[in-house]
Amino acid sequence: MTGTNWAGNVTWSARARHEPSTLDELRRLVAGADRVRAVGTGHSFNRLGDTTGVQVSVAGLPPTVALDRDRGTVTVSAGMRYGDLATALHTQGYAVANLASLPHISVAGAVATATHGSGPAHGNLATAVAALELVTADGDLLTVDRADPRFAGLAVHLGALGVVTRLTLDVVPAFEVRQYVRLGLPRAALDDALDAAYSVSVFTGWRSPLFDQVWLKQRADQPPPPADWLDTRAADSPRHPVPGMPAENCTEQLGVPGPWHERLPHFRLGFTPSSGDELQSEWHLARADGAAALAALDPAAGRIAAVLQVCELRTVAADGLWLSPNHERDSLAVHFTWVGDPAAVAPVLDEVEERLAPFAPRPHWGKLFARDPAAAYPRHDDFRALLREFDPAGKFRTALLDRYFPRD
Repeated sequence: MTGTNWAGNVTWSARARHEPSTLDELRRLVAGADRVRAVGTGHSFNRLGDTTGVQVSVAGLPPTVALDRDRGTVTVSAGMRYGDLATALHTQGYAVANLASLPHISVAGAVATATHGSGPAHGNLATAVAALELVTADGDLLTVDRADPRFAGLAVHLGALGVVTRLTLDVVPAFEVRQYVRLGLPRAALDDALDAAYSVSVFTGWRSPLFDQVWLKQRADQPPPPADWLDTRAADSPRHPVPGMPAENCTEQLGVPGPWHERLPHFRLGFTPSSGDELQSEWHLARADGAAALAALDPAAGRIAAVLQVCELRTVAADGLWLSPNHERDSLAVHFTWVGDPAAVAPVLDEVEERLAPFAPRPHWGKLFARDPAAAYPRHDDFRALLREFDPAGKFRTALLDRYFPRD
């Protein structure tokens, strides 16, 4: 088998890839495989979705968007992209509370790695999961919801406990959003900026003492930012986070109101997400440590800038999920979109990790990182126990999982 992830920096090791069209076909496939891994839209930048056995996509299973207005939930097929789910939900008058910057990612893949949007009141995407259905190692079908004491360990599961087929998500009434871009934010105003709207992203190239852009995504019934907001100036035309990239790839700005799903992501569903030729890393820190952590990176600013496309700062609310980077702490997520040159990026990535180490950083599970994150997760051993319970033979294990969650 040949093939790569979305970024092209990982060539799959799987001996075969399957896309079953029925649940029974998937169950037989999983039960009969010695090694199997589910893969979503391939937006992970490491080998988390790789295997020397069989790689399976659930994108071919029958699409499901089943809204339950009484419960305030929607049940969705695992392989559906968030952008497609959002469009279907919006036509019925509902929304999910938050979205990641890319609407192109699959629901199951994003949840499995605790992918997130931004906003101090919003948890990562896995916190919206009320229940999930998965095919376990022996081919059985299991549904687990929040009433199950294991649920906090299952929601962010890294694909290590089974192949997820459907998820039930919390929904809210649909709403409208206005998006404004502000330029030249003073460093001292970062916390005020991050608290200023429903969802906020701050971008920097590490080339200036000011942050380059602030993307304010606010509910349409809120007043626009004043002309002198936090000593910034308003962008007079649409912007892309990465300098030089076309702004038409991005969601509408300049305060034009629109549906939640057409403003909360940074990129339009029908366009190339981000820049396309890139590598990514991200670390989550306790929000209270944010200023000190950024100051610790300052001496490396020149080296970071030399291999950087853009750095994004976002907030994520605390949760109780065992493998969430936001476990029991409100977080500042520091995201780096690097140039697509692994050899040039590697030494800078190592330096960033070293400088962030005093702040107990938790990496995004689907991005590039080198240091073992186990010590930063208080429920690490509890998840290892789930691995023993759900996958005693190691059917869903990979080299990365063996490294971060050693077998007994």
